[in-house]
Amino acid sequence: MPATPERGPEAATAPSSCRIALAFDFGRARIGVAVGEAVTGSARPLRTLPARRQRPDWDAIGRLIAEWQPDLLVVGVPRHADDTANAVTDAALRFGRQLHGRFRLPVATIDERLTSWEAERRQFEAAATAGRRRSGASALDAEAAAVILESWFNHRRSLAPCATPNS
Repeated sequence: MPATPERGPEAATAPSSCRIALAFDFGRARIGVAVGEAVTGSARPLRTLPARRQRPDWDAIGRLIAEWQPDLLVVGVPRHADDTANAVTDAALRFGRQLHGRFRLPVATIDERLTSWEAERRQFEAAATAGRRRSGASALDAEAAAVILESWFNHRRSLAPCATPNS
């Protein structure tokens, strides 16, 4: 599933020493969070944070940033299939600007079309393989954040890989 960086002033590039990144699948009710490593290009779901009165739980986000000490934050920005904004597009872009303002870390945005579909497919396959029931919407949001981050890594790799501290 291809994903492309958002255009405009909100889009950022990865720092030259990108190692660890956190990704966010922004929603007004929940925000999925994933962590990933640039070297491997892999990501894994961390958790889903409930929004309070349609606002991010900044304290919980701050604790995750303090725990993982990422070099980059990535926010998925939803759009319609025809590339037009939807009801959450502006809110996701605002969330990215707020992340940068509060935590002073580089924030990249990326088109997140089809990430929820891909996350659901992954959960379905994992459940079928393990013979268990599928997870709920909360786990789906964190899985979607992992898809967002892997898409970002894949896009960056296609341009130029993130440098590691030893390179």
